[in-house]
Amino acid sequence: MRKTSVYLDEEQARRLARIAREEGRSQAEVLREAVAGYQSRAAQDRNFALAGSGHGDGSSVADLSEKDLLAGFGK
Repeated sequence: MRKTSVYLDEEQARRLARIAREEGRSQAEVLREAVAGYQSRAAQDRNFALAGSGHGDGSSVADLSEKDLLAGFGK
């Protein structure tokens, strides 16, 4: 493991200390778990941009006429 320093504001420091105390763990353990959880979420959140991109007939909304794009608006 590598040692590092983290700067927290007063509220964050109190919250970290409270969580560690309530869970009977060190503050370092709580921070490691939080960082590990954040990395998983960040990687997962970015996958939505590609969801379904390999499906369909290959056409693009950019190829539609303005009339077709506006059909149904205001109804």
